[in-house]
This record gives sequence, structure tokens and C-alpha cells, in this order.
Amino acid sequence: MSRVLRVAMTETKNVYSPMPTEAGNQASLRGKLDDVREANLGHHTELIAEAARAGARVLCCGELFAGPYFACSEEPLWLDFAEDALSGPTVSALSPVALEHSMILVAPIYEYCSDSGKRFNTAVVINESGEVIGKYRKTHIPQGTNEEGSFCERAYYEASDGRLGDWPANVSSNPYFPVFETSRVKLGVAICYDRHFEGSVRSLAKGGAELVFCPAVTFGAEARRMWELEFPVEAARHRLFIGGSNRRGAEAPWDQEFFGGSYFVGPEGSLEDPSCTGELVMADLDLESLGEAGSSGWSLRADARPEIYE
Repeated sequence: MSRVLRVAMTETKNVYSPMPTEAGNQASLRGKLDDVREANLGHHTELIAEAARAGARVLCCGELFAGPYFACSEEPLWLDFAEDALSGPTVSALSPVALEHSMILVAPIYEYCSDSGKRFNTAVVINESGEVIGKYRKTHIPQGTNEEGSFCERAYYEASDGRLGDWPANVSSNPYFPVFETSRVKLGVAICYDRHFEGSVRSLAKGGAELVFCPAVTFGAEARRMWELEFPVEAARHRLFIGGSNRRGAEAPWDQEFFGGSYFVGPEGSLEDPSCTGELVMADLDLESLGEAGSSGWSLRADARPEIYE
């Protein structure tokens, strides 16, 4: 018996215009950040509607999708772009969209936590009724430079503190890696840099995840090489589905090119994309197949010896 679920991710970039032409002029956006967010929310609302018409029931937006990827440089202006994960403008805009299309949405936002005064890179999960059922905060925060450009994320947000709140939909006991039991799938999130650490998907699988979304903003030759290797291995090793979503194209004023390459993969390999637009990636997941041994005949979970691992 099959239990097939059509899922989707966005693969796009900042659509707000005009952006400054030089990184040193970002301060000219002061007073316009709400306009930046509104433009990108409008764009993604259209993509969500298109995905819904194509039959998708779960959709994940890209990392920090409500604006440009501002962490290519350090500019204090963007600290004001952070918002509340429950009542901020992004969740307030997308909750009725989820209800309208009866769709589960994963919305990766720039979060400001008023309780702690800290900022996080956070994915908010909204169910079909428009209700927030939980959130995930990015666990690993990169800082550095590769052959193409810089990523200055620690200037803007901190690593997850594991204080995500008590959500009834969360079926995981790991405070850093929640897994949300929705009406359609058990869902986990690992954001961008998290994918490089072996414990991320392992923890989500242990928590019962059937589908892991990895919204990302990534660039560079090594990132591209690993992008194509990591997800298939993790999906096969843990017998789950993974959707990796990356931005595509360049954004002013940094003009850093993001390679896109978004795709879904399962235990048996990459999945066909039935979408008909360049800004959506889709797949049909047979969730019932996750309970089968697969063509290898292996039983990795049953045969593992965790007591001997360092």
C-alpha cells in the first residue's frame, strides 16, 4: 500500500527592487526593510499558490527567504530585519496562506527572541489550519571565506540554544532537533550549514522524521561538491526523504552567485521533479516505502552498535 505525498520547495532569490548597487551603500535601505519583506512575501505567496495548484501539500521556503542573503557582509542595518517567530509579519502573512491552500508550510525566518534579546536563523512550521506548531533554530553557524565570497553569519545570529518551546506536535526528545508530527508526514528541519554535521540528520531520524527539509543559501566549489554527495548518503543511511533547497542567481549589492541545484532524494536515490516552473522543485514521496528494507537488504538501524562509537 502506498502513501504518496507531493511536496515542494522554492528555489528563488530576493525580488525587492531597487537594491543598492554597492555593498557599502546598504544603509540606503533604512526605513525600507518592511518593503523588502513585503516584496518577497508576495513573491512566495504566488509560488505557494502555484505549488498548491500542482497538488503539493507541504512546502518549504528557502533559508531567510523574506529578504536577500545579507550575511555576505557585515551591516548593522539588517539586525532590524529580525522578527518574532509567532506574531511577526512573515508568520502573520503566511498563516492565512497555509489555511487557504490547506498546506503545511515551513518558513525559514530571521528571528528576534524578545525573551532573551537574541537573534536566530529559524524555521517556523505552520500547519494547514494556519497554526504555528513549532520551530527549529539553526544549530551550526558558519563564519569564513571561500574562493567566491564571505559568509558572516555570526554577526547576525547565534547558534540554537535548544529553547524552542513545548509544542505538542514535537515527537522528538532532543531539544535541538524537533520532529513535528503533522497530518501528512513527520517533519524535521536542518538549515544549510547543519547538513555538514553527521549528528544533524541522525538526530532527526532518531526522533522519527520521515522528511527532512534543508533550506540553504550556499555557494562555492566545495559546497557544490558536498551538496550533491551528502543528502543521498544520509537518505540511504537513515531511510528517510531529504529536500535540499538553495537560492539560485545573484543578488545586489553583493553579486554573489548562488548555484541553485535544489532536489529531493530518498533511500533509493534522487526523485523526479514534476514541477513546471524554474522557481519550484517538487517530488512525490511514497512514505509507506520507508518501512521496507530496500534493495540493499541492509538493516542499518537494527544492526548498529552505538555503544562502541566515540
